[in-house]
Amino acid sequence: MVVRLLDDQALERSSVVANCAMNRERGLTGSNGYGRELGVDVLGLITDRLSGGAGTFDWLDLCCGTGKALLECARLVGDPRLRITGVDLVDFFAGPAHPGVEFVTASAGSLVPQRFYDLITCVHGLHYVGDKLDVLTRAASWLKADGLLVANLDLAAVLSDRGRPLSRRLTGPLRSAGFDYDARRRRITCAGQRQASLPFRYLGADDQAGPNYTGQPAVNSYYAST
Repeated sequence: MVVRLLDDQALERSSVVANCAMNRERGLTGSNGYGRELGVDVLGLITDRLSGGAGTFDWLDLCCGTGKALLECARLVGDPRLRITGVDLVDFFAGPAHPGVEFVTASAGSLVPQRFYDLITCVHGLHYVGDKLDVLTRAASWLKADGLLVANLDLAAVLSDRGRPLSRRLTGPLRSAGFDYDARRRRITCAGQRQASLPFRYLGADDQAGPNYTGQPAVNSYYAST
C-alpha cells in the first residue's frame, strides 16, 4: 500500500488534526486529568517551587485544547508569579480569561517561545503532530536548567521510510540525547535543558493512520536515518 505523506502545511489543514477533540474538556486533576495522563502532580510541583522562593514559575502547555486545565491551575494557585502559556492549532480557548494565563494560536512545530520554562507539557498532543521528534528536541532547549518536559508519545506512530516502527532504533538515541521513555505508559520525559539532536530526517506524515491506543484517529510520522 502506498502512503501519501503530507507536509506540515497540508497536515495542519487535515480534519484529523484541526478537529481533534482530545484535550477539549480535560481538567487538571481527576481520572481524565493532566496528573493521571502525565504522571506528574502539576499543582504540587508548582506550589512546591513557589513556596521554595522561586521568582516565577513558567509553564508551557503544547496542544492545550480549550486550556481548561490551565485556567483551573491558575485559579487554584492564585499566585502572580505563575505564568502559563497554552498553545493550540485551533483558537477554541475557554474563558473567562485569567491574568496569569495566555493562549497562543500556533502549531507546536512553528512555535518560537520568548522565555524558558520550568515545565513543558504535551498531553496526547504529539499524536497529531507531523515531526514529533523535532518538537521534542526543540522543546527540550526551551527548558530552564532545572525544568521538566513530559509528554505522551506513541513510538508505534514513528515509522521508517519503509513503514516499520522505529521503536528499537529510536530508544537508544533518545536516551543519549537526554530523554527517558516509558514504553508501557507511552510517556517521554526530559529533565533539564538540552540541545539535543537525533539521527533521523523527517519525511512527512500520514493523517489516515486510523485510531491509535487512545481510540482516537492519529497521525503517523515517517523518518529516514541520517
